[in-house]
Amino acid sequence: MTVTLADVAARARVSPATVSRVLNGNYPVASSTRERVLRAVDDLDYVLNGPASSLAAATSDLVGILVNDIADPFFGIMAGAAQSEIGGPGDGTGRAGGEKLAVVCNTGGSPGRELTYLTLLQRQRAAAVVLTGGALEDPAHQAAMAVKLAKLADAGTRIVFCGRPPLPGTDAVAAALTFDNRGGARRLTEHLIALGHRRIGYVAGPLERTTTRHRLEGHREAMKAAGLYGDEESVTVHGPYDRSSGYDATLELLRREPDVTAVVAANDTVALGACAAVRERGLRIPEDISVAGFDDLPFSVDAVPALTTVRLPLFEAGARAGRLAMGKETPPAGGTATIAAELMERGSTAPPRTG
Repeated sequence: MTVTLADVAARARVSPATVSRVLNGNYPVASSTRERVLRAVDDLDYVLNGPASSLAAATSDLVGILVNDIADPFFGIMAGAAQSEIGGPGDGTGRAGGEKLAVVCNTGGSPGRELTYLTLLQRQRAAAVVLTGGALEDPAHQAAMAVKLAKLADAGTRIVFCGRPPLPGTDAVAAALTFDNRGGARRLTEHLIALGHRRIGYVAGPLERTTTRHRLEGHREAMKAAGLYGDEESVTVHGPYDRSSGYDATLELLRREPDVTAVVAANDTVALGACAAVRERGLRIPEDISVAGFDDLPFSVDAVPALTTVRLPLFEAGARAGRLAMGKETPPAGGTATIAAELMERGSTAPPRTG
């Protein structure tokens, strides 16, 4: 049975006009009343009617693309590629054919904002949702995500993960494109070990993120296989996926362990900060310390020296996610596809200096 605005008003013990004011945000409402209305909306799974043109259809022409940080090239490349498939090339007349309107939603890494955007997309009867990048490994958030995605799927929304592993406990996701972060990190560390490095520092991403865990696991697998795994916590520093974090974490790493001969960074942006910290200490790259990154973002080849990194096909993955969201491509067998990572050996890594 369809839930109406009047049902929400009765549940929240307010007038239908008050419910409308809360949902439209066009009139001041007491915070306690607003909270009561929103709780009723969630309890009843009420979906606000979207534009009039969508009322006759199960879904609208809207597709949501969720990213952690649109200013980060990692997310920007995937979102842009997905949007190119969702929006289509157009016919030069300004008329829309089978294209959809792709809206990029910037969560800032906030779990609450991620859920809020999914609720808003549900209310707009989004045709599809693409979620990019790693996920938060928090049981409460994962459970909330499973419920929210199930509601979207039940309403006809196609859900695609891009660069994100499948969510435990739900079959609502039409397709999940995952990167081989673990394998790529293992090959990168094996490369450094083959060069002769034995004391390798690691600047990791934020805790409780799938990407952070998988890349760190790959690094440590390689260290263990080479018999070099010891007190890894002393040579591992966690922080956000940004340049300033790489700078601060590397300075801390070099303070703790001045004998490291190589630093592996969680991604290329973090690696830039690591390079700045190394130079500030009066050390040369790679003669004194090798530095490596991950992702192969466009600027990595222009760094001086060019950055050894692991290439993820971000554009290709984003475009494929866009096609899957539009129903232009058949989902992979089992719903999940792992995308290979490629080692890119460049000038920022070399054998450690001896003597």
